[in-house]
Amino acid sequence: MNVDVHSHIVDRQYLSDLVSTLGLATESTSDGKHLFRRGGSTVAWSREDMFDVDHRLDEMDKKDIAVRILSLSAPNVYLWDGIDQAKAARQINDALARLCRRSPDRLIGLASLPLKDIDASLAELDRCVNDLGMKGVIIGSNIDGLQLDDPRFEPVWAKINELRLPVFEHPMFPRNSAGLEGFELPLRLGLIFDTTLVATRLIYSGIFERYPDFPYIMAHTGGALLMAMERLDNGYRLFPDCRRYISKLPSEYAKRLYYDTTAFDENALIFAMKAVGPRQLLFGTDDPFINADTSHVTKLPVSAADKKLVLGANAIRIFGL
Repeated sequence: MNVDVHSHIVDRQYLSDLVSTLGLATESTSDGKHLFRRGGSTVAWSREDMFDVDHRLDEMDKKDIAVRILSLSAPNVYLWDGIDQAKAARQINDALARLCRRSPDRLIGLASLPLKDIDASLAELDRCVNDLGMKGVIIGSNIDGLQLDDPRFEPVWAKINELRLPVFEHPMFPRNSAGLEGFELPLRLGLIFDTTLVATRLIYSGIFERYPDFPYIMAHTGGALLMAMERLDNGYRLFPDCRRYISKLPSEYAKRLYYDTTAFDENALIFAMKAVGPRQLLFGTDDPFINADTSHVTKLPVSAADKKLVLGANAIRIFGL
């Protein structure tokens, strides 16, 4: 059974609220995209077939994908403030739950949390798991600029760890976008940077040492984290600040994390498989934004057993499917 762990809900109400709240400009392209833009960069985008559930299920059949695990993409709900963020999280989680109830054997949801309010996040986490049947949470790489190793998030990590809930990390746009002007660089490179940054901060700050019992899944094959592991290890060897909160080399924590396959490139995936092993890789497509199927995994020059792990067996184990 092939399980796609990196797939997104595209919701009209969420996009409408995002456009009105942020004052986004809308541009249409000749190939049917609607781009929602601010400051010369695309913040979100959609295409009409993204809202068609039957179309998306048909695409799953064509691509031999049995199950998709859906979550909200960037910028999630973090750009709202106060009660509005809690309302936005509740709205998208309810929309996602309705979608999953329509095809419970094909679609699984991950909860979004209003992380500017810790009490509201814990309450929404409880509601999503116990009432809506969600199998984990989506947490962005920063919360409107606030880093995830900030002490205020400790109760959230503790609760997630207690429940052993899978966390899917999805990058957000970096708060500082200097140098990323033009060419959609916030999307193309900014997200990769922010994924690398959040994982590094969570490792060095000891989150994975204090809370070792939940699976943490990184989007886009971990950004540049795996390429930087020896550099992070050297930091641990050289500088007291880099070993203040951890008792092992950073690479030891990185090897326990999970990485999706949405780097797509064969060389990148082979490198990841050698770095952390096939049991730590999970099939992902970034659907419906990328028109990917299973071929970026099936064509890899690895054993059939390793492909089986990556395409579904690992996700079945982690999510308890």
